[in-house]
Amino acid sequence: MTPADIAAAETILGVTFTIDERALMLDNLEAQIIRARVRRGVDLGDAPPASTFDPRLPGFVMPQGTGMLRLLPVDAPLPDDDDDIAFAPVTHLAHWIRQGALTSARLVEIYLARIARLNPTLNAWATVTPDIARAEAEVVDALTREGVSLGPLHGVPYGLKDLFDTKGVTTGWGAEPYADRVPDTDATIVGKLRRAGAVLLGKTTLGALAYGDLWYGGRTRNPWNPEEGSSGSSAGSASATAAGLCAFAIGTETLGSIVSPSQRCGTTGLRPTFGRVSRAGAMPLAWSLDKVGPICRTVADTGLVLSVLNGGDTADRGSIAAPFHWDASKPLAGLRLGYLPEAFGGGATDLDRTALNTAKSLGLETVELTLPDLPYESLTNVLFAEAAAAFENLTLSGRDDELTWQDAPAWPNAFRKARFLSAVDHVQLDRLRYRVMQAVDALFRDCDVVIGPMGTANMLTATNFTGHPCLHLRSGFDRLATRPPGALGSSAGPARPTDGTLHRVPHGISLWGGLFNEGPMLSVGQALEAAFDVHHIRPEI
Repeated sequence: MTPADIAAAETILGVTFTIDERALMLDNLEAQIIRARVRRGVDLGDAPPASTFDPRLPGFVMPQGTGMLRLLPVDAPLPDDDDDIAFAPVTHLAHWIRQGALTSARLVEIYLARIARLNPTLNAWATVTPDIARAEAEVVDALTREGVSLGPLHGVPYGLKDLFDTKGVTTGWGAEPYADRVPDTDATIVGKLRRAGAVLLGKTTLGALAYGDLWYGGRTRNPWNPEEGSSGSSAGSASATAAGLCAFAIGTETLGSIVSPSQRCGTTGLRPTFGRVSRAGAMPLAWSLDKVGPICRTVADTGLVLSVLNGGDTADRGSIAAPFHWDASKPLAGLRLGYLPEAFGGGATDLDRTALNTAKSLGLETVELTLPDLPYESLTNVLFAEAAAAFENLTLSGRDDELTWQDAPAWPNAFRKARFLSAVDHVQLDRLRYRVMQAVDALFRDCDVVIGPMGTANMLTATNFTGHPCLHLRSGFDRLATRPPGALGSSAGPARPTDGTLHRVPHGISLWGGLFNEGPMLSVGQALEAAFDVHHIRPEI
């Protein structure tokens, strides 16, 4: 080790020391490196960090309520057409099954037929499990005939993002090194869904290691324009739900992976409060950021599915036991809707501004908000470091070269670069994160729900790091050329060169709510869904 080595490292770390200071460091740098190498020689297995993230600031009071879900009644009759049944809301499907008008077995066959016909185009399923689906449907239907219901999702078929363990079924994480991985146990939420009566159709695709929409089976496609990807990383969950290949699907979000494919595919995605849903048995990408939530076709469906997923779990160190309550029949009177004016400025679309005006027309008290000027994007280095730690063995073994990337080296390269991030800077990032938590908390002192475009005014980044919930729903349609591959599904940005063809594609708006207080956000979302009246329009695929 020489002073010249230290000087070269300073360039990478963005710091500067004097010649004398470099000389002083030589006596202990070797020992520091040795300690690091000794630690790398220990296989940490699936051990999580000892420190856990808690989104609750001092003085936080858990929202009070009945701890129950109350949805609007369903009175629609069962359609004759199989496609109409396939696209029906979960609330309707569950109602028809309970009433005996529809069997789970018939619904499973409807979806399996659609998967066989459309998945070769969409590439939204990593593994289809027809035997499991038919067996589970048979059990559910037998119980229905006996007058027994397992729960609110009794007989409803769903897709599961392929980073959740399923006993005896490949869980490949979208990445070549793990393509043959077969777990021995189920993830916690798999058991929850089964006990609530949900029927597993199979595993939906994700971008490799939860990045984008490219996986070892190719690119997952947007049903509204199959020439472009569905965005990610919950790529298959959004594509399959939008195309009517399942009743709903489960996604995860670390930094946009539920809301972004929902924006691209026109689905309704709910990212719950950090800690509300167990991640036990899920691939860890970033322990302090990963969140689990439903991707559906209606707001009510997301609330219904979340009521099943909700609950504390000692197997997940980040889990927080919290009641979930939403009364969908409760009027909006008294709710305050906040917005950041700059979010609807030059970077916004006419559809975004129309969505804000529609929200204002609901009779809510509207409040202009301001976020402090903080380096929010700097927080993404936390994500890179946690992800690099989660996949350290992949990087240091050289197996990261097995992943194929058509667009960019993505995670493997980010993992490598994260090795050069300063530990001191990371402690400071943790302190910055606390400042951001205080800033976002202040927003919800002045309002109950915030509205804005998905990726503007720092809300996507800020709220993922603070743990606040987000609901993204379709607000209208745009006509756009095929968009380039990328991790985020924003309608903004340059299109790749094409023949000039414009495609009718969905556009959405985001709502954010207070910690563990998704109810008001869902109520505003349900009212907006009715006002927009576009959620029922299907892709022509």
